[in-house]
Amino acid sequence: MPRLTKKISKMAGLAPGTLVHIGEKISSGVKITVMDYDEKKFTEKTVNSVEECSDFKNTSTVTWINVDGVHDLSIIEKLGSDFGLHPLLLEDIVNTGQRPKVEDYDGYIFLVLKMCYLDTAMKDVVTEQVSLVVADRYVISFQERVGDVFDPVRNRIRQGKGKVRGMGADYLAYALVDSVVDNYFAILEKFSEDTEKIEGELALDPDKVQVSDIHGLKRSTILLRRSIWPLREVLSSIQRGDFPGIKKHTKIYFRDVYDHTIQVVDTLEAMRDMVSGILEVYLSSLSNKMNEVMKVLTMFATVFIPLTFIAGVYGMNFKYMPELEWQWGYFAVLGIMGLVGVTMLVYFKRKKWL
Repeated sequence: MPRLTKKISKMAGLAPGTLVHIGEKISSGVKITVMDYDEKKFTEKTVNSVEECSDFKNTSTVTWINVDGVHDLSIIEKLGSDFGLHPLLLEDIVNTGQRPKVEDYDGYIFLVLKMCYLDTAMKDVVTEQVSLVVADRYVISFQERVGDVFDPVRNRIRQGKGKVRGMGADYLAYALVDSVVDNYFAILEKFSEDTEKIEGELALDPDKVQVSDIHGLKRSTILLRRSIWPLREVLSSIQRGDFPGIKKHTKIYFRDVYDHTIQVVDTLEAMRDMVSGILEVYLSSLSNKMNEVMKVLTMFATVFIPLTFIAGVYGMNFKYMPELEWQWGYFAVLGIMGLVGVTMLVYFKRKKWL
């Protein structure tokens, strides 16, 4: 599982706006792709320098500049300088431990959200910070690494499907946020399958259940909740109309994403309660199993206590004990011990202790 907190201590004492990358160390270079479009034409290319992105700053079309990799501070700084981005905004981009939020700057909106997807090999949830700069005619997205959940948006732009080619940059921002939220549902479906599987195993044979699987599922739900819960507040403020950069007809779509986020949060809360319940049932089953073992051992100990007493009495080395010289004394003592043991077992059976 990823760390719940980032190592931000190395920023202590630095001036506001100082760029310090905080996040996963990535050895690969930064990849910048540009998609420029309107209703009639579409252009897509991978640029080799930040200077090529500046050509799309004041066009009449809508431009989506996607930056994969925020570890190269020189590129982030150069891009921020060319597009007039605030230094505090750039600082938030390279610090990947940000909480989902939205901020209104002069002429553009800054949006931070968490993109989550499943690592099937590690059976883990991977979170990645996505930062969006939404201006009137362009959207700049910053991601930590190559690979995202935005391919459906790219395909709609390439094929001219849907409304994205006929709308502005604010609608493109909505489409990106909507893709992130939709992917939460896919993760929840996998969580639901895992929960049902563990519940079934717990009902049939608790010994097959691994407590590490339950703890891993619980930790994943907590991590996902930390990514989704603040996003609900962000979308609520956008659809209420607090940001002039979002047009009125686009706020309706953000309202729909907000409803989806509420649904995700409600489902996640219910699932978290289910996982907590599964953990309690698992621990209770272990406790009951231990109680059964202790019950059997206690029964054996209780049966042998009087037998041990009788054996102890006749094990004493007194010279004058009448039964010691009796011909049938040994067999009589064994019979008494057997009768005592059987009587106690019958008594336990009637009491339903066995």
